[in-house]
Amino acid sequence: MGGTTAPRVVLHTGKGGVGKSTVAAMTAVAAAGHGHRVLLLSTDPAHSAADVLDLPLRADPTPVPGVPGLCAAQVDVRGRFEQAWSAVRGYLVGVLAAQGIGEVQADELTVVPGAEEVVALLELKRHLDSGEHDLVVVDCAPTGETLRLLAVPETLAFYGSRLLGGPARLLRGLAAGLAGLTGGSRSGPSGEVRDALADLLGDLAAVRDLLTDAARGATRIVLTPERVVVAEARRLRTALALHGYPVDGIVVNRVLPDGPHGELVSGWQRSQAAGLEQVTESFADLPQHRVPWAAAEPVGVPALTALAAQVFAGEDPAAPRATAPGPRTTEAPGGWELRWSLPLAERGQVHLGRSGDDLVVTVGPHRRRLTLPSLLQRCRTDGARFEGDDLVVRFVPDPERWPEALAPVAEMVAGR
Repeated sequence: MGGTTAPRVVLHTGKGGVGKSTVAAMTAVAAAGHGHRVLLLSTDPAHSAADVLDLPLRADPTPVPGVPGLCAAQVDVRGRFEQAWSAVRGYLVGVLAAQGIGEVQADELTVVPGAEEVVALLELKRHLDSGEHDLVVVDCAPTGETLRLLAVPETLAFYGSRLLGGPARLLRGLAAGLAGLTGGSRSGPSGEVRDALADLLGDLAAVRDLLTDAARGATRIVLTPERVVVAEARRLRTALALHGYPVDGIVVNRVLPDGPHGELVSGWQRSQAAGLEQVTESFADLPQHRVPWAAAEPVGVPALTALAAQVFAGEDPAAPRATAPGPRTTEAPGGWELRWSLPLAERGQVHLGRSGDDLVVTVGPHRRRLTLPSLLQRCRTDGARFEGDDLVVRFVPDPERWPEALAPVAEMVAGR
């Protein structure tokens, strides 16, 4: 990439214990071998990336010996949170202390829920903005934590722009409310605090925009060929699609070699064969790579380099791949249709709702509010169905919501 194009991000996630850190490190080594300036960034509190590389990692990038162009870093959640939020926390502690709450209690009350996810996203943006990397390979925490991480930007955007009418009003409302608690003037917190909050909303929105742009960001699901693991990977792919994050590949780890073995290993071979068949069927539209179960644990650069050569066979893992499209609007008789690719979604777990200008889609435990295009905001929903993996929601014009000047257009569409 040579630094002339925008950096790309490839997230690696999956069920805990499937070897995400090994696969992420292997991918980073292979990409560096193709001449890219690569950062391996671990957001997993387990710090497994350092163990796999056999190299102590810090919050700032550390060059990986023996691999030109490769650096690695571990997100320092506590340190970065203190640095980024010191002004906001100091102000809030003062507000609470003025209400008679002890300083220690006030400090505990100002710990922001989801702070780890916020800091991880801010760190990712910091490294992308540095201009020092062509590719950032992210070793994510297990499935549940990753989904919470990826939901943070849109969740904060919802509370900021919907409940209070926009980030600017959010800041003004927060400032006025806090000033009211202290009984002081309505001037609210300092400009430093307002700037920190505004920067947070803007930075998180920028990270989401990048990660949902298939040309710049993608997620790769790491799994092992076991029935329980494959089942979770199927649900993960559906959840990622629901939240708008493109998946561009599957990596099957710890695949046993063919050949005669003892009864114990032969039993696992039969189990893996069934699992691999399920993987092939479930993710037939995605590139799949299989990582063999090595004779020794792949720790350190030489082992990872050898494993990468075996798995990728000369392929550049940093190259963009095709992904499923996001929600899109198409014309239909009498109205329009919103098509949303939700691979592997169980039909009985999909529920739809309308809330003002939003379409609320729930798949099992996961929910997303999608702001409808202005055209569809002036329509009412008229049923939904599945076509393959696509959820298709039908919309017809609602005459009461169309401006008078455009009423003839609505009538024409309805009669199409």
